Amino acid sequence: MNKERLSNGLRLITIPTKNTKAVTVLVLVGTGSKNETKKTSGISHFLEHMLFKGTEKRKTPLRVAEEMDGLGGTYNAFTGTDYTGYYAKVSSDKTSLAIDWVADIYLNSKLPKKEIEKERGVIKEEINMYYDNPAVYCQILFQKLLYGDQPAGWDIAGTKESVSKISREDLACYMRLQYVAENTVVVAAGNINEESVKKEVEEKFKKIPAKSPQKKEPVFEKQKKPAVEVFFKETDQTHFCLGVRSFNIFHKHRYTQEVIASLLGGMMSSRLFIKIRDEMGLAYYIRTSIEDNPYTGVLVTQAGVDSKKLEEAVSAVLKEYKKVREKDVSLKELKKVKDYLKGKMAIGLESSDSLSRFYGISEILEGKTHHLEDVFKEIDKVSLQEIKEASEEIFSPKNLNLAVIGPHKDKRSIENMMNI
Repeated sequence: MNKERLSNGLRLITIPTKNTKAVTVLVLVGTGSKNETKKTSGISHFLEHMLFKGTEKRKTPLRVAEEMDGLGGTYNAFTGTDYTGYYAKVSSDKTSLAIDWVADIYLNSKLPKKEIEKERGVIKEEINMYYDNPAVYCQILFQKLLYGDQPAGWDIAGTKESVSKISREDLACYMRLQYVAENTVVVAAGNINEESVKKEVEEKFKKIPAKSPQKKEPVFEKQKKPAVEVFFKETDQTHFCLGVRSFNIFHKHRYTQEVIASLLGGMMSSRLFIKIRDEMGLAYYIRTSIEDNPYTGVLVTQAGVDSKKLEEAVSAVLKEYKKVREKDVSLKELKKVKDYLKGKMAIGLESSDSLSRFYGISEILEGKTHHLEDVFKEIDKVSLQEIKEASEEIFSPKNLNLAVIGPHKDKRSIENMMNI
């Protein structure tokens, strides 16, 4: 892996991998839903959609899509709270074309008004799709519960109302402010020639504005007691997210919380999977994960259960949280979890697209890249004492948050479940 800053301020990361015939070119910009205002909520995601609607060179959405389809390429984009990404994955002999294609949509998209009006309907249907999927909407509800009425608590897609009011001028202005060299990372991973890639990127991105982006406001967090959010919906089962505020990516317990989450619900032999699914038969899916970024962190368990057994499931999860906090983890279990995390990461990074995301997103979020071996060392360093310290800090009543979607109207009864 090699990283350098080009003369215009653009960062380039190259990851040559010879045992593949594929190449992924990923462009990441350090802006997402946390950079938005109430008026422009959803604009990062809206702009992501619009960059596939035509450039001067590739004049229509069909032209943009056909070029990659004609190569058998994989291409897409994604929007998060802190970044947006655009990528193309092609055979290695088409690397130059992939760089040209990604650079073209990133820098030269025309944002045609006709397409904007059509895309409003597409995004509204995407919002409806999330709303109709309780497992997905529960995650959105959980973010709202954690962060409230600030960008971190808003849906990345925005609302149907905010999407209806975003104008072409809003999109173009946002693009000018954020899609600039200092805020952009280009990653090329796979069977590449690094010198050729550098030359191509320098040429294709030479027109990128060399100025600083508009910064986002820090996330405000304040919680003194357990919090509950209930969304009534006539569903066949109740979905819930039960979690705690944890640590950001710069905290000393960053990897400790990864270990704790995997121990609880990261694998089929994890404590919650065994307890909730295998022993109690309460859920088809149950998982515990973390989400951390430069400002905040959260550890959350999600499951779908029979609505009549919600209290039983929540109680069982809380007991496992309490057990981690109060009882020592065995060395055998700790080794298993560490080996699982390292093995999963090593296998997951075999493809060029996953490699590009791994290195690119760490650069966007932290301003630096992590070698896989260094991450393994950090995981190996997690001790029983650190697990105890971190667990005692995060698994306290004031940190608890529970979001519920299902046929429930009595919020007070659900609040009474929150004891640890």
